[in-house]
Amino acid sequence: MQNFLDPVILFFLFGMFAGSVKSNLEIPPQIGRFLSLYLLMALGLKGGFALAKSGLGADILTPLACAIFLAFSIPLIGYWLLKKILRSFDAAALAATYGSVSAVTFITATQYLDKHDVAFGGHMAAAMALMESPAILVSLVFASVLRQREVAASGFTISQGAVVLGAGNGPALPSLKKVVHEALTDGTQLLLLGALLIGLLTGETGKAAMQPFSGDLFKGMLAFFLLDMGLHAARSLKEVNRVPAALYLYAIAGPLLHALLALVLCRLLAINMGDGILLMVLAASASYIAVPAVLRHAMPEARIALYTGLPLAITFPFNVLAGIPLYAYLGSSVLR
Repeated sequence: MQNFLDPVILFFLFGMFAGSVKSNLEIPPQIGRFLSLYLLMALGLKGGFALAKSGLGADILTPLACAIFLAFSIPLIGYWLLKKILRSFDAAALAATYGSVSAVTFITATQYLDKHDVAFGGHMAAAMALMESPAILVSLVFASVLRQREVAASGFTISQGAVVLGAGNGPALPSLKKVVHEALTDGTQLLLLGALLIGLLTGETGKAAMQPFSGDLFKGMLAFFLLDMGLHAARSLKEVNRVPAALYLYAIAGPLLHALLALVLCRLLAINMGDGILLMVLAASASYIAVPAVLRHAMPEARIALYTGLPLAITFPFNVLAGIPLYAYLGSSVLR
């Protein structure tokens, strides 16, 4: 119950209420984009400042290696499960969405840990960045294999690295090289890593100079952004009405399974409690911005409502309201 009394969470709930009653309350898209960039920049700076203080060591490299392993394994697990109830392209797209991460869920989790005096490393911002792209790459491999299997039946042709529908009569899909480049050079990811590097280089001097920006304003900006997310989550419910009923269960059970996988790895690798909880949160989160933006062009065969509606309307609210406290409880019970 204490988590619901946090102003940040209450603003999210208020946004969901306003959206559900069809209020005309709206955050302009440009403001929402600015808030997203601000939060990533501030998070990267905080991580860089903390990393400058702690330095690099095995206790930092181990969580990063664990993050990379999770980033590749979760979409594989997701595809294996989802292809039993969905057509292959839909399964690959949804597996990519749930295999990637949500920066806002991660940032909300860091605030939860700060509030409860649970220490975690600044390098976890880098872990988040490392986990964003692998799921996209895995899904593109799946899509490429699936298209090759359907060449004869669908009349596809391959031209200069791009797949062309209808033997040259349909729209050309972007080449694999172009999509991979976009995934690895996504602006939000580069901003996070750039801010992390700047924080690392400037250390305590930079921290003191940027405190009003990356410290004092942070929670207010997060509350404003979660208000916007609440509005979007409520309005995404109409998309969820068009997905198979079995996916409602996956939208909750899938993240829980991924979080438990992260917990087992953290226990085996002796990763500390704070870092372990954040790895659980990352594993349980799903991308509702970066991955859908890529998949719209890279995998048009998949139904958009599946990989946009579920993460934002069901998984994101679940994680913010119940998942984060649950992962923190499990982490505190199992990890040191």
